[in-house]
Amino acid sequence: MDNSLAGLTNVQKLSLSTNMIEKISGINSLRHLKILSLGRNYIKTFSGLEAVGEHLEELWISYNMIEKIKGVNVLKALKVLYMGNNLVKDWAEFNRLQEIPHLEDLLFINNPICENMDTETWRAQVIRRLPALKKLDSIPVVHGGDE
Repeated sequence: MDNSLAGLTNVQKLSLSTNMIEKISGINSLRHLKILSLGRNYIKTFSGLEAVGEHLEELWISYNMIEKIKGVNVLKALKVLYMGNNLVKDWAEFNRLQEIPHLEDLLFINNPICENMDTETWRAQVIRRLPALKKLDSIPVVHGGDE
């Protein structure tokens, strides 16, 4: 990613999937960006999202090489995070998702953390940690007492 994106100041949705991108950069001027799609790249971290953190609502970053979730706390407006098929393997990292205040739709399938758990156990663990979720791995979350 480079500074050629600088002229797209009014863009609301940007898809840069399947571009062999290794790190997020050059998006500082995208003041109206709501949806950023970075799937199928070589991204390893969330750094570089600081400039869009106040207004980015959806981040599609599946099929990358993300092991650490450090830095998601800048995503103040994020509601949707699709990050299946990455390399997250421990709950300490997963728990950083609690730093995203408005997260309601999470896709996290096919990360190493999910491998040794059945679907029911996985969902219970996630919902306990992220009780505000409305959708997990494309399936609506049913909270106790919901009809």
